[in-house]
Amino acid sequence: MKKKIIVISNFTKLPWENGNSRFPYIINLLNKEEFNVELIASSFSHGEKQQRKDLSKNEKRDYKITIINEPGYKKNISLKRFYSHYIFAQNVKKYLQTIEKPDIIYCAIPSLDVASVASKYANKNNIRFIIDIQDLWPEAFKMVFNIPVISDIIFYPMTKQANKIYSLADDIVAVSNTYADRAGIINKKYKNKISVFLGTDLEYFDKCKKENEIIYNDDVVRVAYIGTLGHSYNIKCVIDALKKLKEKGIKNLLFVIMGNGPLKQEFERYARENEINCEFTGRLNYEEMVGKLASCDIAVNPITKGAAQSIINKVGDYAAAGLPVVSTQECIEYKKLVEDYAIGYNVEAGEELADKIEILYKDKELRKRLGSNNRKLAEEKFDRKKAYLEIKNLLEK
Repeated sequence: MKKKIIVISNFTKLPWENGNSRFPYIINLLNKEEFNVELIASSFSHGEKQQRKDLSKNEKRDYKITIINEPGYKKNISLKRFYSHYIFAQNVKKYLQTIEKPDIIYCAIPSLDVASVASKYANKNNIRFIIDIQDLWPEAFKMVFNIPVISDIIFYPMTKQANKIYSLADDIVAVSNTYADRAGIINKKYKNKISVFLGTDLEYFDKCKKENEIIYNDDVVRVAYIGTLGHSYNIKCVIDALKKLKEKGIKNLLFVIMGNGPLKQEFERYARENEINCEFTGRLNYEEMVGKLASCDIAVNPITKGAAQSIINKVGDYAAAGLPVVSTQECIEYKKLVEDYAIGYNVEAGEELADKIEILYKDKELRKRLGSNNRKLAEEKFDRKKAYLEIKNLLEK
């Protein structure tokens, strides 16, 4: 008899949606002769901030997709978002009570509410429970609302909830060692603890690059950023650095910002006020993003000081594109990758950021060498076809 695996993720992209989501990729790796797999996802698209459409595209495939209702929200940081996650979790709880018990539950974190429901259900019914930590909550929120002592008090219930979920996991998967170790501190009984970067399918990335790369016939040096335009990402410090370089007479730099988010208009206004040459593309489909990224010369990873991010999506795409990186991220794990593979520079926001961008601007051969090292990093650490086999093997044990 086939074993049943339920994968739960309310932030996942669905197979017919534009994106590069982790969970459908994991499911596709599993042997469907041995497993019945069901993906439980939200009716609300976190990225688009709207209810999902075209659910008729959920045609027959070799695994089941169940869409559970979630009210939705407009802002990433809002009470309405927490309420929305709570309702989704309660609806998942009701659904789990109506189906045959699975052998394994593989659950994304966040959100904490749905992971809490899933962990309690698994523990009560003696079901193997595996968590996959994508982000640390409440640590990520503390960066936005960070008042000593008061923040700890406000977020204590969320910390307690996270710790309880971690403690109930039979196996721990995370997108970085940093996140895996956070859960491992709480859980001393886990059977396996593995770190697998979000990564990308390099073969598909290269196909997208070949079909969409732009060849520019100019002397402009393009500095790329991809991702959310929110509180965790210090776009202003890059604009400040480019302003310093402009004042030194370097005027052929273009800051290409690919993505959307709550601070997009604020960043656009800041760029205009400082008269910096920026291209805000908005959210691009994955294929177009790959082509535009690969057409740039330098990548920036401007993580806000104190942010909880570790090995995030963008650094994998920068590596796949073979770009040198200038990073302000404090995460020791990523800083070590930057140093060990010699892919660019770890810097503080400010004068040092401007200095390193200037070095790369002036030295095309250095850009090529560091970029080649970053591509090597992608091939060794970020290629899903290799890296995700560790998750597949864990699930099939």
